[in-house]
Amino acid sequence: MIKSFDWNKKKKILKKMALVIACFGLGTVLLAAPAWTETRNGEIKMEFKPKKSSNVKDVRLWVPYPVSTPFQRITDVKITGNYSQHAIYGAGTNGNMILFAKWDQAIKDPSLTFQFKASRDEAVRKDFPEKENPWSISDYADYLKAYSMSPLNRKVRELSDEITSGKTTVLARAKAIYDWVVANMYRDPNVKGCGDGDVCRLLEYRGGKCVDINSVYVALARAADVPSREVFGIRLGKDEINDITKWQHCWAEFYLPGYGWVPVDPADVRKRMLVHDLKLDDAKTKEYREYFFGAVDPYRIRLSIGKDIVLTPRQKAGPINYFMYPYMEIDGQPADTLSPDTFQYRFTFRGI
Repeated sequence: MIKSFDWNKKKKILKKMALVIACFGLGTVLLAAPAWTETRNGEIKMEFKPKKSSNVKDVRLWVPYPVSTPFQRITDVKITGNYSQHAIYGAGTNGNMILFAKWDQAIKDPSLTFQFKASRDEAVRKDFPEKENPWSISDYADYLKAYSMSPLNRKVRELSDEITSGKTTVLARAKAIYDWVVANMYRDPNVKGCGDGDVCRLLEYRGGKCVDINSVYVALARAADVPSREVFGIRLGKDEINDITKWQHCWAEFYLPGYGWVPVDPADVRKRMLVHDLKLDDAKTKEYREYFFGAVDPYRIRLSIGKDIVLTPRQKAGPINYFMYPYMEIDGQPADTLSPDTFQYRFTFRGI
């Protein structure tokens, strides 16, 4: 769904813009918001109709609730349904917002529709400072810790040390790990959903999808004292109407002190390579590798951040690995998140 990117072409355009602006005596102030970044606008409709037998007493549904960020704007939110109760909760794990609904035994055919308009900008973060600011590891402890499926064990740390040997800056270590992941992981289309991000298994097997590949990136980055996190979202279509029910996507970000969060997506590099039958040394692969370090396209909406998620109200089955798909419990038992047909949900994107 993502078109070919030419970062070198964009840099040339930016230089020409700077020259024109300078000629008119405007300096470089206007370059703070590059005119060439792309934006995708549309409306997302999430429909839920969970099946419920008459003897079920309690159905509970949690849905990632996207919020506006510097690169996306969420407006015109509409929530309708025949739920017994619903609410929007904030301040969950990693600050994720949550739409919660429940149906009691008296409601035979549960339904909920969550609708909103989304405007997403291409995120380009490549104007890195020449010198990194001093920083304290303790200030970023939440982005340097282990997850249940991403342990910072001896194997992970030794590999991370090997990859980043001689790299003295956060940026250099982040780039070295990105290059290693692109070169040593691959996309496995047979993996269910987006993968589970089991880093120990992945370092042996090396094949997976977006959650797998970007979880390996985050684990190795954290082991190298590079603050980082997984970002979970859903892709936006390019057509007038797209069924995006199964278009979930994960990417990653690392934090560069004094600069901010920088997006990276080695998983999308490997996906492009698979789709277009590319090798590591192909020119098009080089283009993708350069683009997806410090940039991501506008065809995605961020839904949540992080792993080992505790929901609000707290789920009965324990923390979930990540919060990208809707999550449902029927009488306290989790439903199959990755099966929209049995779970009964459908997501539609309509371009504006």
